[in-house]
Amino acid sequence: MLKLIRPNLHLDSVFELSADRLRGLGIDALLLDMDNTLKDYSAAAFSPAVKEWIESLRRAGVRMCILSNGKRHRVEPLAQQLGIPFVTNALKPFPFRCRSAARRLGVPPGRTAMVGDQLFADVLAGRLAGLYTILVRPTSADEPWFTSVKRPLERRVLRWMDSRPEKPTARSAHALASEPADNRSAPACVGAEPHPYKS
Repeated sequence: MLKLIRPNLHLDSVFELSADRLRGLGIDALLLDMDNTLKDYSAAAFSPAVKEWIESLRRAGVRMCILSNGKRHRVEPLAQQLGIPFVTNALKPFPFRCRSAARRLGVPPGRTAMVGDQLFADVLAGRLAGLYTILVRPTSADEPWFTSVKRPLERRVLRWMDSRPEKPTARSAHALASEPADNRSAPACVGAEPHPYKS
């Protein structure tokens, strides 16, 4: 059961996902959570750094789609700032919209990654859909109450995962070998502080 919420990769932020690193992982497409992954929950716009990151991946041929549990009237104007497709009311952790978003991008699940800040929404949905999963630190502690109530359990699970790391797979080992040494980060849930709200 815990395998379903264990991310394949755990990073500080999306900015660690370069096109070269994604190629090393065999990833051609990203399904991107929006709130506290690409921007703070209450922010009305994406930062210039996020826009630049999105554009760099687009130039490299990486396909992207925002996959949000938020409603269309809130997500659409933000997705338009980035010029990428979006799926709203995604009902994460259910996997159905993950699969349909991957089909929309024309990329098989095995070459698609779900990127988000929540174990029990983004990672679980991605795992159930057969996607590669990447957990990032939340960009802010500002979040809805229904997300905040899950954080204590999430912290406990992440600490447990830290104490029982998985052996690197051939896929992760290849990606690490292809990444410049200065850009390498710890494997998923190993070593580094797993969450900014860790108690």
